[in-house]
Amino acid sequence: MPVIDVAANLHRVRQEIDDACAAAGREPSEVRLLPVSKTHPPELLTAAYDAGARLLGENRVQEAAEKAEHFATERPDLRWAMIGHLQTNKARQVAGFADEFHALDSLKIARALHRALHEEDRTLDVFVQVNSSAEPQKFGLAPEEVPDVVGELAELSTLRVRGLMTVAVQRDAGTGDAPVAACFGRMVELRDALPEHLCGRELSMGMSGDLALAIAHGATTVRVGQAVFGARDSR
Repeated sequence: MPVIDVAANLHRVRQEIDDACAAAGREPSEVRLLPVSKTHPPELLTAAYDAGARLLGENRVQEAAEKAEHFATERPDLRWAMIGHLQTNKARQVAGFADEFHALDSLKIARALHRALHEEDRTLDVFVQVNSSAEPQKFGLAPEEVPDVVGELAELSTLRVRGLMTVAVQRDAGTGDAPVAACFGRMVELRDALPEHLCGRELSMGMSGDLALAIAHGATTVRVGQAVFGARDSR
């Protein structure tokens, strides 16, 4: 089994972000790297922490809760972002440990989180997930649904809407970057059309394969997993 040098991988990805920012005329401080640690063991997360990571992304609630508990005592400043689709019956668990939620795609989930957060006396930063590619297999709101949902979220005081999140269409050699760029462009247009007091200006979009393109379109958080931690455990 190959040895994963998490620190070197983080450095390499951060350099890629810096290069993409330079090409786009942006400051590297405008773009945050969210290392996605789902399925990876605690020792690799420890290596990421030792290399400076203080926020990690997870998509399985039970796994994330166990990791949060594992690190709570020795590394209490390590924070957790949930990035995957959430079922209502898991909202209470997420409310207990998560600092960010990047996949808010319904008012039902939002209200369940709000109730649980109120009981926990906590707040949660959220990103509204948008299905920018209109692919039926993907979660997320249709762009035209977002304004009404964001308006309703303003009534839920425990949720801070920091911006929007999307997973773009997968790049295809035949069509090149155009469909991917169209997804990111759609997100920028949608964000700019929303009132700033209801929805933050942040955009959580871009992964390993389309990171530079996302940054060119204004991404403020990029989510990178395998390039940092190696291939995921498929179990």
